[in-house]
Amino acid sequence: MTTHLDGQGTSQGGYNRHRAPKEKAVSRRSALLLAGAGGLVAAGGAAYFARRGGGGPAPDLSITKPPGTAVRPALWSEQFQPGHLWSAGGVGTANADPNDTSLHSRGTQSFAATTTGTGEQSFVRRQSIPAFDLRGRTIRLVFRVDDTTHLNRITFFVGNRDYGDYFYWNVHIHSAVDANYVGPGEWVTVHLQWADVAGAAGAFAISAKGDPSTRSAFTEMSFEVFDDKKGPVTYHLQAVELIEDTTKTFPHGVVSITFDDSFQSVYDLARPVMAEHRFTGTVYNIAEAAGTDRYMSVKRMQALQDTWAWEMAGHAYSMDAHNTGYDQLSRHEVDTDLRKLRTWMVSRGFRSENFAYPHGLFAATKDGVPIDRIAGEYFATARSIVGETTETFPPAMPYRLKALTGVTDDPRGDGNPVSVVTDLGGKLDRCASSGDWLILCFHQLVAKGPEESTQVSQAGFASVMKAIADHGIPVATVGEVLSHP
Repeated sequence: MTTHLDGQGTSQGGYNRHRAPKEKAVSRRSALLLAGAGGLVAAGGAAYFARRGGGGPAPDLSITKPPGTAVRPALWSEQFQPGHLWSAGGVGTANADPNDTSLHSRGTQSFAATTTGTGEQSFVRRQSIPAFDLRGRTIRLVFRVDDTTHLNRITFFVGNRDYGDYFYWNVHIHSAVDANYVGPGEWVTVHLQWADVAGAAGAFAISAKGDPSTRSAFTEMSFEVFDDKKGPVTYHLQAVELIEDTTKTFPHGVVSITFDDSFQSVYDLARPVMAEHRFTGTVYNIAEAAGTDRYMSVKRMQALQDTWAWEMAGHAYSMDAHNTGYDQLSRHEVDTDLRKLRTWMVSRGFRSENFAYPHGLFAATKDGVPIDRIAGEYFATARSIVGETTETFPPAMPYRLKALTGVTDDPRGDGNPVSVVTDLGGKLDRCASSGDWLILCFHQLVAKGPEESTQVSQAGFASVMKAIADHGIPVATVGEVLSHP
């Protein structure tokens, strides 16, 4: 298939590159450096507020984008420019425009379609594609859903024989309660890898360990959208591409073990277990919690970083901001909390430039500003708790890193049971055989039986660590993974 120009001077199926602006804007983190302690400089150079008294220079809050966030060039690309050979169909399609010039993120057009509001299948697909190989490949999708109010789910298929044989992935399952990777009116990038293949039919199959029966010689692709039967959904498909997968850098995948909220039990119960396997972890800390009841002191955090080679990342400055959730705060309040958090981290020698959203929420503040954009002013990446698919390296959207959260051995809880990770065909089997970046998120460890889904017993945690070691999957902090080119 012929690759298309994206209208920004990029060819060979490459991802859309942004041209540098004529005048470089001054971000808030750079402004802190320019103004010094207590002062903030606006993009045009004017001070937001003056220095309050004396004091030394402001801590260096500048960030360096790690090599691991760089976008990989496409090896094969369809960007839905004039002359493409894809078509819409399905009884759930009310109307479609294969050459919609009104809305696009690349080139001059995208493929637009609207569902009927009946919950039936709506698709954009192509058949009779020259046979393509998905060995060592990740599928990259770029799309937009105008309004997600009535979105139910999105799936993607590869197959043969008029889809008599196929594999499919759950691209996105929309939630009315939890954080959603796909938000309304925004262009989203999603990576699909073999570790997340959800089903098969015809001559294709998935083994008990999660391995596909074949990874090559496909001739069909289909992007499919389902509404919730309560109203229509309009979507725009901008790109379907193939890129090198995680195995190029991590042949057997890689696991990052992360902890939210700075609980003292991470130091007391998790650290000794991980030390037995020489594993290191990433802790996303709440600054105001440090040294209070049940939470690690700054001294313990510094010991984890400097003695045990762990990563001390950011989660929130204020406990109130964390508990309330950034989606219930204003842009100014979120910006203030992130600025204070980053200043606190730097002033205490914590070198990480990574962040995790309180409650995993990154959509928008209460006054409508995207939280992930604000986070981008202070941190190099931000982790969510979206786990519908596993993260890839490099990640599709560095400010929406995916993670499997609430890993617990509490049979009464509503978290993800340890068995999801350790059982046959579970996350570790798929990571080891297909390669992915599996980010596990824990919160509080307890010596014996957990009482809620955010807790895991030390024994249950130890079983996960042993399973990782038995699979031979390397463990690295989030920062270490992202340091790879």
